[in-house]
Amino acid sequence: MTVTIELPPEIEAGLLAQAKEQGLPLPQLVQRLIQDQFPAAIAAVLSQAERAAAWRESVKGLPRTPPLSDRAINRESIYGKRG
Repeated sequence: MTVTIELPPEIEAGLLAQAKEQGLPLPQLVQRLIQDQFPAAIAAVLSQAERAAAWRESVKGLPRTPPLSDRAINRESIYGKRG
């Protein structure tokens, strides 16, 4: 399905900047933003493999960060003397 919409220049500029930042063409970014609004509807029609592929696609371009250490997430480091 193809949809044409008129956007104010400032929204267009913001979308273009976001697409460039994520290394995506503008149409792909807009499609992803719309799909993010309807995750349950999309999940209902996708197989497990398709959902996994969609998830992998959605995290492309995100920075890889190391997991938190056990010490960083233990109860004492979170609550300190309170809990």
